[in-house]
Amino acid sequence: MNILTIDLEDWFHILANDATASPAQWEKFESRIERNADWILDQLAQHQCRATFFCLGWIAQRHPALVKKISRQGHEVASHSMNHQLVYSQSPLEFKADLQECLHLLEDITGTRIKTYRAPGFSVSEKTNWVFDILIESGIENDCSVFPANRNHGGYRNFLSSEPCIISMNGRQLKEFPVSLSHFAGKGFVYSGGGYFRLLPYPLIKKLMRRQAYVMTYFHPRDFDEGQPVLESLTAKRRLMSYVGLQRAKKKFGQLLIDFEFTNVEGAAQKIAWNRCKVIPLH
Repeated sequence: MNILTIDLEDWFHILANDATASPAQWEKFESRIERNADWILDQLAQHQCRATFFCLGWIAQRHPALVKKISRQGHEVASHSMNHQLVYSQSPLEFKADLQECLHLLEDITGTRIKTYRAPGFSVSEKTNWVFDILIESGIENDCSVFPANRNHGGYRNFLSSEPCIISMNGRQLKEFPVSLSHFAGKGFVYSGGGYFRLLPYPLIKKLMRRQAYVMTYFHPRDFDEGQPVLESLTAKRRLMSYVGLQRAKKKFGQLLIDFEFTNVEGAAQKIAWNRCKVIPLH
């Protein structure tokens, strides 16, 4: 099962960078979201593919027609938070307020209930398990926030599954779709989204995907925008991950849609036999 997801952010929504940290700073940057999202939508229509779009509320406020277009074309609209802040930088009350503001906004725009969520930067970890309680309380049924390996913005070192599973907390359950991992020399690594997808050669990505029964992809409109401005404030490592492979990304994405069949999170949730999935107890 291959799941296609897009994080609907603009090119300047880069985390843990002082120059792009807050909504007040974002207003000074040129928006490129419409043209980049339209290119993705055209590709999906051409290949008759449905995706889940994790929409920032900040984007939805400024581009409601784009969110409506995504919904009208049959894609799932999901929440990626209101203001794209790292989960661990917020208190539970701040996180809940941000989440619920985003959910109400997206539901008003689309006229449908939002059931799926992804944390900015996959920034959940063992220290923020309280997030899952709040997601359940807020009506979220499907979460896609778990990065089952070490990560700059969080990640779970010892999460017990890199396939769809059920998170159990305080007697309640949440369907979890973690980022998929491949393994080399006993270590897990990611290849199916963002800078990893742009960096690795496509034949390797294709080979790895064909080996796995479950692949969770995650892309951003900026992943396909070779003309985007360069943020000079980034470290050398962050600059590499943000801009490597942009010239080849569109071609690779088009080939990916030719070579593989995809569903969105909503469609995958309906197909999975959840009573056979691993249950992960968290506290």
